[in-house]
Amino acid sequence: MIQQSLFGEVDDRPRMVNVASVPQRSPFRYPGGKTWFVPRLRDWLRHQPYRPALLVEPFTGGGIVSLTVAFEQLADRVLMIELDEDVAAVWQSIQDGEADWLAERILAFEMSLENVTDTLAQEPTSTRERAFRTILRNRTLHGGILAPGSRFIKRGESGKGIGSRWYPTTLAKRLRDIDQIREHLRFEQGDALAVLEHYRDDPNVVFFIDPPYTAGGKKAGQRLYRHFELDHQTLFERCAQLKGDFIMTYDHAEEVKALARQYGFVAKPIPMKNTHHAPMTELVIGRNLDWMVDIRSIADQPARYGLAPRALSHALENNH
Repeated sequence: MIQQSLFGEVDDRPRMVNVASVPQRSPFRYPGGKTWFVPRLRDWLRHQPYRPALLVEPFTGGGIVSLTVAFEQLADRVLMIELDEDVAAVWQSIQDGEADWLAERILAFEMSLENVTDTLAQEPTSTRERAFRTILRNRTLHGGILAPGSRFIKRGESGKGIGSRWYPTTLAKRLRDIDQIREHLRFEQGDALAVLEHYRDDPNVVFFIDPPYTAGGKKAGQRLYRHFELDHQTLFERCAQLKGDFIMTYDHAEEVKALARQYGFVAKPIPMKNTHHAPMTELVIGRNLDWMVDIRSIADQPARYGLAPRALSHALENNH
């Protein structure tokens, strides 16, 4: 909102985070990554009544949230969950002590379209080989998108072509840095909803939940991720049952706001920029977002389209 003052207009809208000011810790270029959310993550965890014993990230992806929490010791331990077998191979390899091997493999790789094509055509014979191929694909495919149908970078950054996002020294350092704090991290390849159910009754566990953006038929998650199908109604149900605190980040969609209202959650819009640097907003959802003092809660009317009948009927009943 822009308000008038004696000295002219004062813009009191929340500022977008300069992602360059956030430590870049992940080896991934991850579509839908949450680097821009890191300052808010710190605020949330520091407003907890006690230091969390465990932070669970059920949709880990590029892992910037889990890594930030581990590096900055914002919780005692971190549990990373990821279903995609290729992404999982990277985190599993690091957990298995293979970060230095990956770093050396990256430093030794000679970047060219021919070498990339030949390497990716080979079937991996180990988890660490699969992890290297995943990092290579992530760094040479357009937008870092690993979903089927993604294509190689053509022009790239400053016209550097397929190698424009391949920074071997930087990647090697990030992997070795993660290796130094891996005793605070645990990784499991698995299903997010099952993990939420497993830790449902533990009040000492907090959750950062960033699901694929497919609510209401949205296509972004389908385009970006291999495992994009998710029962959003069930996700909200599981969150309502958690004894520990949680926050969710979601696309700013009417269907999502209706689900938040249905379960009595608070939703606040937060400014960010997408992959193409266009300004947009996402939603932060939780039981109590008073720590986000600069952003007002959403009080829109419920959506009347796009939800499954069960979700829509509940959302409308709860608003009358």
